[in-house]
Amino acid sequence: MKLDSSMAAVVTGGASGLGEGTARALAARGVKVALFDLNAERGEAVAAETGGVFCAVDVTDDASVAAGFDKARAAHGQERLTVNCAGIATGQKTVSRSKTDGSMRAHDMASFERTVRINLFGTYRVLSQSALGMVQLEPMADGERGLIVNTASVAAQDGQIGQAAYSASKGGVYALTLPVARDLMNDGVRVNTVLPGIMWTPMMAGMDQKVQDALAAQIPFPKRLGTPADYAALVLHLAENVYINGECIRLDGGIRMAPR
Repeated sequence: MKLDSSMAAVVTGGASGLGEGTARALAARGVKVALFDLNAERGEAVAAETGGVFCAVDVTDDASVAAGFDKARAAHGQERLTVNCAGIATGQKTVSRSKTDGSMRAHDMASFERTVRINLFGTYRVLSQSALGMVQLEPMADGERGLIVNTASVAAQDGQIGQAAYSASKGGVYALTLPVARDLMNDGVRVNTVLPGIMWTPMMAGMDQKVQDALAAQIPFPKRLGTPADYAALVLHLAENVYINGECIRLDGGIRMAPR
């Protein structure tokens, strides 16, 4: 897949973090980028800086996603590349003790379900609607029509205490990668998933520097947090290397997460 001005891409969660980094890297290569996000103010700003288009999209809603694709395609044409970065991080133990009265409680199911709706269902909702458009395109070199890159997490494989909901949602993204790649193999659409480790994101930026330093020290090499640029570089490689398909790749500096 050649990344240039003839290419259109969609990036969910494109207003911040890994999504923003990816959108900027693609735009630097001339790609026409549509950013799907709920943060309109930030999304419009990033779109203006990258020459892209912002689409207010709630990935938990079919109509919202469809409207986002309609707007993106009206501006740039059918996307050949979709990168799913939209997601949330949650933390709660299966059974926890109240800090106020010491009583025990089970995991809040509304929180569990919301995590899965956004991270897993949202990813698949965007993926499936994008694939529907991609399979109708004329093939490029090697018969390729498009690429979808999803974002899971190392928590899909070694989730920590309190990450039952998050790990389940990201584990689902991990698990669907190969079967969806097989679903789309005869249509020339590739599907790959990135499993980021401890990344420097806006959420991480709000933590004390000592906490950030302690986390970085746990990483075998390089001893620093991952960055949106690291993530974007992998997305660019996945786009340009047509032989990578149905694969889940850890992007983590070699870390294996401890129980806590």
